Amino acid sequence: MHTELIKRDTSWLHFNARVLQEAADERVPLYERIKFLAIYSSNLDEFYRVRVASLRQFKKLDKEDRRELFDFKPKRELKTIRKMVTNQQEEFGQIFRSQILPQLKEENIHLLHWDEMSPNQTEFAADYFDEHIKPHLDLHWLRKSPDEATKLPFLKSGQLCLAVELDEETAREAEEIALVPLPTKKQPRFIVLPNPEEDTKGYYVIFLDSIVRANLARWIDRKVTFGYSFKLSRDAELYIENEYDGELHRKIESRLAKRDDGLPTRFLYDANMPEWILKRLKSTLGLSKYDMIPGSRYQNFMDFFGFPLPPGREDLAYPDLPPLPHPRLRSGDSIMESMDASDLLLHFPYQRYDYVPKLIREAADHPQVTKIQITLYRVAGKSAVVTELLRALKQGKEVEAFVETKARFDEASNLYWGKKLEDAGAYVRYSYPVVKVHTKLLHIQRKIPGEKTVHYSYIGTGNFNEKTAKIYTDHALLTCRPRIGKDVEQVFQLLKGKLILPNCKKLLVAPFTLASGIADLIDEEIKRAKAGETAYLFFKMNSLEEEKIINKIREAAAAGVEVKLIVRGICRLLPGPDEKIEIISIVDRFLEHSRVFIFGGGEVEKVYMGSADLMDRNLYRRVEVVTPIEDPILRLEMRRIMDILWRDNQKARYLSSDRLNEFRKTGKGVFRAQLDIYQYFERREEVIKR
Repeated sequence: MHTELIKRDTSWLHFNARVLQEAADERVPLYERIKFLAIYSSNLDEFYRVRVASLRQFKKLDKEDRRELFDFKPKRELKTIRKMVTNQQEEFGQIFRSQILPQLKEENIHLLHWDEMSPNQTEFAADYFDEHIKPHLDLHWLRKSPDEATKLPFLKSGQLCLAVELDEETAREAEEIALVPLPTKKQPRFIVLPNPEEDTKGYYVIFLDSIVRANLARWIDRKVTFGYSFKLSRDAELYIENEYDGELHRKIESRLAKRDDGLPTRFLYDANMPEWILKRLKSTLGLSKYDMIPGSRYQNFMDFFGFPLPPGREDLAYPDLPPLPHPRLRSGDSIMESMDASDLLLHFPYQRYDYVPKLIREAADHPQVTKIQITLYRVAGKSAVVTELLRALKQGKEVEAFVETKARFDEASNLYWGKKLEDAGAYVRYSYPVVKVHTKLLHIQRKIPGEKTVHYSYIGTGNFNEKTAKIYTDHALLTCRPRIGKDVEQVFQLLKGKLILPNCKKLLVAPFTLASGIADLIDEEIKRAKAGETAYLFFKMNSLEEEKIINKIREAAAAGVEVKLIVRGICRLLPGPDEKIEIISIVDRFLEHSRVFIFGGGEVEKVYMGSADLMDRNLYRRVEVVTPIEDPILRLEMRRIMDILWRDNQKARYLSSDRLNEFRKTGKGVFRAQLDIYQYFERREEVIKR
């Protein structure tokens, strides 16, 4: 009997629980555990700003409309989320207080509270406060009588604030609270303190918050009991009124400055805050009980990405894994000539990403290259890719870029680089209404006199982003296959508005042929299984959410098709004990981001890769491209990587109804996929050197 599909948001919280597992795992280096706490915090903040904000909007709809649009009750979902998050926040606090802080002390690293400083540290903190912090502080009073109250400052999303309780009888009677926004954008969150006189070997760190607390009474010239921290998360949706009317990217640009001004979605506060202060803030800020999430003394744990590491203590973090050269792109070899010879696969972050801007530079310098086309979804702040495109324009090449300005939280960067390209003479097309362009394509056209055009195509699973290429696992196919090149050209014609429906022979393109193409390929496996032949599905993705595809996968498993899935994040399918479907999730030092689909029946297994997850939005509301890997050697290479991932027994968790998030312990030996994949490429490099 099939288990019911779980809710998307519930599944996402299960994923964030896996991140929290890494923070609790003593096998992980201490400073990496701290980073996983930061990742958990950052993930949760975005979840509230995006998903919870949407649920709050859904809740405002009439009941009749809600029944027609959704198969769940938003209010009930919000209650479930609040319960799960509260439990996770308690676990988060326990990990930090009972594990991280004691282990830091064992390493002679001390994170001090405001009242734990030695005399010389207190003196240092006072001087630091006066010189670096006080010039950026504002003081606001919240009083019981409206006549006496000053206007409450507007708190931007993520703004840390102290609610200061005054140690005076009159202040308590008047319910007088001092509000102090913390200047975390002006000053670092963590300050390294001098050693106390009695300890010359320790390493002492203090929160910016604690330095402010230690100096509050002196600054406001009142007796202070304590400053309780809190922060608001606000709705991050831009709410463009009419995407079809006017230039959409201009509307997005005009709304960006107001993103942090959205309605509150979460009020995270120190659980020790007095009840009367909490009620006053809840009332003054117009919050509901669903917004209120108790937390620890310190908020914004995402700032722990910048927690200072003592000099010479690199042993507290993961050792570096420097990206390796590709075996066929050594010593300055021409990438275009290598592509002329045969297809290439690049694997990030295991292999160097600088091949991508290098390919664009080579195309810019090639006398027979006439046009370069690219899709830009999330562009790095300092983009070598766009820098090379700008150089190509100076070299007289025709450059066309599709810039997706609805890539949430990267809109400003994308708009900036789009404008740079436009000003330099590139043809730039921006977002379409409703549909996002999520595909990762680079297309280079070379005109050889008297011959047909040669298409150099790059089809990736990850963005053209040098920063994320260091921490996200992704693949990129580089090919000169004419049919794939013509298909890529058709996709760009679609993006330019020259085609309504692409007629691709090799590529699966959403929202047109991807969903049906995947379903047809699964049906082929079902036919083989029913005929008693070998049949299997071996997929890897970020998220599995779309119901029709899930039902098709279940149909395949019921027909005897072997089903193995690697799903990093959302997975609405948690198979029951009777379902012959195996699902694992890997959370490790790199973020698993690639999408690979292997169909095993027939003499030659079919291997596909691309930008799309099996989600409703990716299949029906985005432009996505999934490509076959046709080179037999590269198919084997991708299969080898997938097999290494599947044998993981260190960082893989089960995703099933009876073993959810349980670490997987299988096989003889220790297999940690990400390290094993790096060593796989490292061994190939050593063989070449010999």
